[in-house]
Amino acid sequence: MLHLLYNFLIHAYSFIINIIAPFNSKAKFWVEGRKNIFERLGSASLTNLGSTSLAWFHCASLGEFEQGRPVIEDFRVKYPAYKILVTFFSPSGYEIRKNYTGADFIFYLPADTPQNAKKFIEIVKPSIVFFVKYEFWRNYLTELEKQHIPVISFSAIFRPNQLFFKSYGGFYREVLTKFKHILVQNQESFDLLKSIDIQQITLAGDTRFDRVKQIVDAKSGTPAEAIQFVKDFKSNRQVFMVGSAWQTDMEVLIPLMNLLKKDSNLNFVIAPHELHQEEIKDWQKQIESKSICFSEIKTDTKLTDYQVLIVDNIGMLSSLYQFADFAFIGGSFGKGLHNILEAATFGMPIFFGNKAYHKFQEAVDLVKQGGAYAIESTDDLGEILNVLRSNEVKKKKIDKISQNYVLQNIGATEKVMQIVKSIL
Repeated sequence: MLHLLYNFLIHAYSFIINIIAPFNSKAKFWVEGRKNIFERLGSASLTNLGSTSLAWFHCASLGEFEQGRPVIEDFRVKYPAYKILVTFFSPSGYEIRKNYTGADFIFYLPADTPQNAKKFIEIVKPSIVFFVKYEFWRNYLTELEKQHIPVISFSAIFRPNQLFFKSYGGFYREVLTKFKHILVQNQESFDLLKSIDIQQITLAGDTRFDRVKQIVDAKSGTPAEAIQFVKDFKSNRQVFMVGSAWQTDMEVLIPLMNLLKKDSNLNFVIAPHELHQEEIKDWQKQIESKSICFSEIKTDTKLTDYQVLIVDNIGMLSSLYQFADFAFIGGSFGKGLHNILEAATFGMPIFFGNKAYHKFQEAVDLVKQGGAYAIESTDDLGEILNVLRSNEVKKKKIDKISQNYVLQNIGATEKVMQIVKSIL
């Protein structure tokens, strides 16, 4: 009965997405990206690989892709004969990374119905499959198990309140048995899986640490001209970077910007989480100091005339943290905190809202170690910022705490690849 209910809910979700697609851009991408998906898979040479093996990596969205990227790229190096397929569930992953050159094929994942799962795997014929972090699609996992195709879950994280660990959670626990191996981020996850008799597990850590280390080593995946613009904007001033900003974050940050509008030694870079032009214009109206959007910059723009730069594009944020002295990471006044490791790896004090960060281990760890601050209000943020700006010794100590936290936690990718080696 639960399996029937699960399939009904998958069909219902797809039906609702189709209904709202004309009125919602994300839903429209979700629907359009899956149109004629099997025909497109067939015409993408996936059916003509012959004896060539294929590795399939599935990521829910952009964050999970970035988490999986170090493994994808290490797999490419260690197993060059394999073709690589990357699939996404969400438009926010696919639409941004559909031209990623590290994969041979990039597609949306068809909805998790028994028919779709069977047809997809018949076309793709993967030799090994990787699901990143939270992905537990039952019908795909069931079909892969039937065909004896090994599936690895990595950077997975589990919490006691999840259905897997409830007395009535047998239906959900069964899904976990279909993985060949599960590599988890922390000890709590390891212990929880052990408590329900899941044995094929390894405590490996989080591959996001390896990804942000890649970013530091590369310094930039952003065009040189764009980097020069940001350098010119920074000049010899301190930069307060706001990453993945939501409206609830800006309600705290804009009053701070206005309080500091006459401070010629501090400027702000804001990267919105989603690009809504009306919202950005509204922020600019509220900000009393001079602001400019990245899209408005021309070669003769005198960027030192501005105190606020709004990055109205996607994909540059992780590279821009190299210019920051302080960072505020958005989302934690709302549904959940965004990636703080991209900032931490460059070494700086990190701020975020005090409402929704507790389920993010790295945020809890850095607050405890003194590298990050969970702030309540504009006054709270302003007070801490003032102390750090006036105490260079204290700030440098915090910079080191953040940077060392990342360096001490790299290595999860290698543990994933050790499991791969034991399977292939």
